[in-house]
Amino acid sequence: MEHLSDKRKATIMLALMASMFFAAINQTIVSTAMPRIIAMLGGMEYYSWVIMIYMLTSTVSTILVGKLSDLYGRKPFLLGGIVVFMIGAFLTGLSTSITQMIAFRGIQGLGGGVLMAVTTMAVGDLYAPRERAKWTGLMMGIFGLSSVIGPTLGGFMIDHMDWKWLFWIFLPLGIVAFTMIMRMFPKVPKVENVTIDYWGSLFLSLSIISLLLGFTWAGTKYDWGSFEIIGLFSLGVVFAAILVLIERKALNPVLPLSLFKNGIVNISNMVGFLINAGMMGAMVYLPFFVQGVEGLSPTQSGFVNMPMMIMMIVLSSLVGRWMTKTGTYKRYAVAGVFSMIVGMTMMMFMDSVTMAVASMCVFGVGLGLCMPVFTLTVQNAVPADQLGVATASATLFRNLGGTIGIAVLGSVMNSAITSNLQRSFQASAGSVDLTKLEPGVAEQAATFMNPQILLDQPKLSSILASVPTDLKPLLEQLVASLRLVLAESLSVVFMTGAGLLGAALLLVFFLKEIPLRSGQRPAEMQGVNDKATESPSVLQP
Repeated sequence: MEHLSDKRKATIMLALMASMFFAAINQTIVSTAMPRIIAMLGGMEYYSWVIMIYMLTSTVSTILVGKLSDLYGRKPFLLGGIVVFMIGAFLTGLSTSITQMIAFRGIQGLGGGVLMAVTTMAVGDLYAPRERAKWTGLMMGIFGLSSVIGPTLGGFMIDHMDWKWLFWIFLPLGIVAFTMIMRMFPKVPKVENVTIDYWGSLFLSLSIISLLLGFTWAGTKYDWGSFEIIGLFSLGVVFAAILVLIERKALNPVLPLSLFKNGIVNISNMVGFLINAGMMGAMVYLPFFVQGVEGLSPTQSGFVNMPMMIMMIVLSSLVGRWMTKTGTYKRYAVAGVFSMIVGMTMMMFMDSVTMAVASMCVFGVGLGLCMPVFTLTVQNAVPADQLGVATASATLFRNLGGTIGIAVLGSVMNSAITSNLQRSFQASAGSVDLTKLEPGVAEQAATFMNPQILLDQPKLSSILASVPTDLKPLLEQLVASLRLVLAESLSVVFMTGAGLLGAALLLVFFLKEIPLRSGQRPAEMQGVNDKATESPSVLQP
């Protein structure tokens, strides 16, 4: 598509950014409102499925659409993704039960996965890697913008209007994006007699679903060593082994094995996996500190998260321009991951909201520096006919990293809380004999043996206000002990996240840097791929 005029490319990019924003804002806007929506519908015990079904369907559709869009072009998948996402969003707003919401969120996830992946692939079709860097940075900025305004807007809307409008308010934007892509995005020549890798698609999907379910349920619904979790992991490995056998003989493999002979692709995907796994420590567990340890409200907690996303938006846009100007990227990856480690280390020693904000700013700078890099490195290292499947593989590894990171850090958190609670109450509050208190008071006091109460400020305040005056010092002592336990446990979580990011930084040093291309000639790229494959672990200065 390099023959298109700059004006037309810019117009198409506006449509792609509208599509990206449409998919992203529909996710972030419901994040703060979903607990209350589920409470209205009933079925709180199935709450995790509302989150998980979207994750499963979006991850599967992301990887499957990679090869298919390489064969048939991006346009039909962009249009189809918008339509499916809009249908899913509209039906979700009509849900009258938790079962319906789970089903409709699954449909929405199919369209969302396609949209988020294909928009990134389409940028690769429009621009050569060097020019693409600038636009990739802007796309990451759009994603960050949705993360800034979405939760706040969602919280406001759920307080002031019917919850269905959270899913419907941006549907007109989807229609605008659909119309722009339909009119402006070029068609590709129709492909005839193409063999689709149905069996590969099936076993790839089964393997991903088994692994994601295993890591999502491990340590929460089932123990890590339970039959169910071990069974899911075993199935994932078996399905993956069958997939390898299928892909070795497939004419058009959904996940070409040759992709994994490319050292740049392998290292970039592993770094993306580790960054997303470590990043979950900041994204998921910092609110535990702000709300549980410092006692701020969820709305105030959202404002503490804002600096990270703002820094990410600014730096993503700047890094894209810098990469376009210089044609290099490794320095930004090294600086970005290092800055994330510094930010995560600061979180380990947080003792105030001010320090939390400062650590998020530093972490956001690192996130902005490296977020645009690793998709670009993958796209720059493969021939044009593998751009879609290579981009999809990068997205897949990031998604897996995020999911596995949440599971692992969650287990670290639970283990640390159990250990710290034991030590804390043995040293101080362990001498309290609840059996000597009145039954009602003893039940209230027992509530203060679990840090979860710290995350429900209204309930905590209500209990403290209702107890007799002479017992308040005891409960306040328990609350202080719980805050200390939670703070110490979170430090262990952030230390683990910093360790994951440290492994990512080590890998970045082994990332072979090849200049960002100014053209899209597959023949030239094949020679680059061969060199990258021969020396995948060359240490660059």
